[in-house]
Amino acid sequence: MVVVGAGMVGHRFVDELVRGDVAGRFEIELVGAEEYEPYNRILLSEVLAGRADLRALGLPLPPQERVTFWRGVAADSIDPASRQVLLSDGSRRDYDHLVLATGARAFVPPLPGLESAPKHVHVLRTLDDTRNIAARAMNAKHAVVLGGGLLGLEAACGLRRRGVPVTVVDLDTHLMATQLDQAPARMLAAQLRSLGVDVVTGTSVVEVISAYDEIVAVRLTDERLLAADLMLVSCGIRAESALAADAGITVERGIVVDEDLRTSQDRVYAIGDCAQPPSGTTGLLAPGWRQAEQLVASFLGRDELDPSGVGDERPEPVKLKAAGVDLVTMGVRASQACDHDRVLSVSDGGARRHVDLVVRDGELVGVTVLGFPEVSAALTLAYDRRTPLPADPLALLVPGGSSGAVEETPSPMRMPGSTTVCRCTGVTKKQIVTAWEQGAATVDAVAGATRATTGCGGCKEVVCGLVDWLNASDPGTAAESDSGPVSTAVTERNIPVRTTT
Repeated sequence: MVVVGAGMVGHRFVDELVRGDVAGRFEIELVGAEEYEPYNRILLSEVLAGRADLRALGLPLPPQERVTFWRGVAADSIDPASRQVLLSDGSRRDYDHLVLATGARAFVPPLPGLESAPKHVHVLRTLDDTRNIAARAMNAKHAVVLGGGLLGLEAACGLRRRGVPVTVVDLDTHLMATQLDQAPARMLAAQLRSLGVDVVTGTSVVEVISAYDEIVAVRLTDERLLAADLMLVSCGIRAESALAADAGITVERGIVVDEDLRTSQDRVYAIGDCAQPPSGTTGLLAPGWRQAEQLVASFLGRDELDPSGVGDERPEPVKLKAAGVDLVTMGVRASQACDHDRVLSVSDGGARRHVDLVVRDGELVGVTVLGFPEVSAALTLAYDRRTPLPADPLALLVPGGSSGAVEETPSPMRMPGSTTVCRCTGVTKKQIVTAWEQGAATVDAVAGATRATTGCGGCKEVVCGLVDWLNASDPGTAAESDSGPVSTAVTERNIPVRTTT
């Protein structure tokens, strides 16, 4: 088994296969072009913001006796006829099965001025990208971020946190146009401006101006000039599919795969951002992880969920991990609601808070929460579990109110065992308790046993609080039953959080 791509999806596939293949049937080789061991790319913006350490990015490697890891070696070509992969070091690796997890690359528009490759124009996809941007930020006087999506805003806030004045430029009429309606987007822009991040929408960069091989300014569609000695391009991604295309494998927007993740070439599969399944692509991590798990299940003869990673599940919640901003959005936007849907909106301009709830047949089908972390976790849980709502859904916005959406003095003990603590990996409280009972007494040990915290990192404080509580509790009280309404939901603000001095 040869796996090309040591990113988060390729790593998950290898890890799942090693865990499931207890008989050791498969000889596994992992090929990674970067010089580093597999790491958590989702947290790169946190590293840029100085809120995460590089050491926190590493993903645990499977035992060396089970996996041969070709680090710093790229796959140059595939020879399907001889079932071989040619690597950049000149070696050839035979395969019985080949899994392509080559991911995606940042899309850089063909702007005038970029053809000369001026210095200090960056994308944010790799660890080296992060290091280069952080190094330039030490002396930068003004940065321009092209693109007002998730990554662009996270990077902008990270740069501002490093003391760099930043302007975000976005062609859409408002920020995060894929996820947000105009009202919450306006509130988000106001919140960003309060943090020192300027926002310019409805225009774009049409020229990059450089002097002495370094960027000095950008020209906008309205002819304005913005001084810039650092530019970060965040205009989406494109599937890394050239390796497959050169081998004669069918490629469209990505590597075309069927419902079983098989490409047009026998014994070759594709998963993650490089793959184009029948259900379409999402650009999110969780579907890629589910594809990895499904493909492993098929190799091991297990019957599991739809490999597309979507099935009949709801759209994944999206969280903006930007320093100083708390934003979560999921499901149907208010502007997308049907005639029979109930839409409830609360906007507080003074506090820069906004909430949209979309209720359909008594269930929460859409949520947008900006600046209200006290209730975002409970609303996410209600959305994810399709929990029956109170007669007045606005009661969900009152911590400790009659709805009980969030208790004022909750305890981890009262959290149902089936509560999903880590959404990225689907890890529940019960699984964390089980890992703790088996000796995982630290957050790192729990992460190694369950993979909790190895995704976006948003659950780390919750996991930390659970581990602290478990270490201080009576083991007999740790595993609570699944009974109980949303009122037992726990949020990051109301469980013990480890502090250091």
